[in-house]
Amino acid sequence: MTNIRLGEQTRVDPRTVFVGEATDFTPWLAENLSSFNRALGLEIELVQREMPVGDFAVDIFGKEVGSGHEVIIENQLAPTDHSHLGQLLTYAAGLDVKIVVWISPKFRDEHKQALDWLNRDTTEGLSFFGVELELLQIGDSLPAPNFNVVAQPSEWQRRVVGTTTGGFSQRQLAYHEFFADLLSRLKSRRPQFTSVSRVGYDNWISFAPGRSGFSLNPTFGQGNRFRVEMYIDIGDQATNKVAFDQLHGQKEEIEESIGGPLTWARLDHRRASVIHASRDGSIGSPPEILEDLKGWAVERLLRFKDVLGPRIQALDLMAVQEMDI
Repeated sequence: MTNIRLGEQTRVDPRTVFVGEATDFTPWLAENLSSFNRALGLEIELVQREMPVGDFAVDIFGKEVGSGHEVIIENQLAPTDHSHLGQLLTYAAGLDVKIVVWISPKFRDEHKQALDWLNRDTTEGLSFFGVELELLQIGDSLPAPNFNVVAQPSEWQRRVVGTTTGGFSQRQLAYHEFFADLLSRLKSRRPQFTSVSRVGYDNWISFAPGRSGFSLNPTFGQGNRFRVEMYIDIGDQATNKVAFDQLHGQKEEIEESIGGPLTWARLDHRRASVIHASRDGSIGSPPEILEDLKGWAVERLLRFKDVLGPRIQALDLMAVQEMDI
């Protein structure tokens, strides 16, 4: 007879923990997007709670760092209903977003089918996710959230549609293959680096370094150059320049920790600012060069996040109010 003892897992009604959707669940989700991101394979950053849309308000409005697309999240603590489906479509149209997420403890079949139909037959690039929320408990432990994705876009279908209709060029497919392999290598080196699990067909991919308004981007640029950059765009030019200047004040320490010189582009004529390292290479380079670029990019991304991540979290951006830029 074995001496192994295991606890019994039980489900807890979310409404016994989150009494109200707006007062309890939405604030909790906004503060705990990391576990939600892992379930979806996305990297959503909070922009605003209760974002106004006409006379109504969407629960969570955010941005998906990997694609740069805007996101809405609408949640309910009861089984899905037609009213919330209508709200979801109204919010999506009103805010012109690309990623739409609906959370509920129980998805009715007709609503899951509606999301599947929307993913299959609506505009290319518009994605709908249905996510069931459950709370799990073992013995007297605290309930733990578990997110089950019951509806999502089919990446395979999207790729087939794109290639058969001429939607993706050979160059775009090459970008997709390059960044998919880079992402795999990055997550192999450091699994917790990102929750992103999908890549697009652009000449760049983005990762969250730890603060909204900043992104880490490996990208193929002009002039046969490939670079890894910290992109600063908090949404306001003056604030962006304050953030850049505070980081530039630590230039020597940052470059010493990263292990080499960086290009510091304040870009006074543009809203954003950029800090980057670069080297020769394009998506049309020979396979051995592309392999080398992937390895270099992984090392740069890890160092950028380790060195710049804590520094951007410590930035005092309130200083923008006291400066004339």
